[in-house]
Amino acid sequence: MSFGTVIWTLGAVLIFLFLWRVGVGLLRSMTEPLPPPPPPGEMRRVSVRYRCSVCGLELKMTLAAEEDPDPPRHCMEEMDLVAAAE
Repeated sequence: MSFGTVIWTLGAVLIFLFLWRVGVGLLRSMTEPLPPPPPPGEMRRVSVRYRCSVCGLELKMTLAAEEDPDPPRHCMEEMDLVAAAE
């Protein structure tokens, strides 16, 4: 057996072991249960509408961690509060 064949074989074994570990890790991550939902009271129901002043995108926020949430960002700018949706 030549030196080149040994190097190629060793490289193939290392690549196989790497792919095996990645595959087993992906399969294990799919079988883990989902994390439990947040306790009641952490998320509050809100009904607020925002509009991006740059592109005009509108967004309705229905859940937030606090009653008066900070405005989201879009187009690298804070969105403007349109009105509290009813």
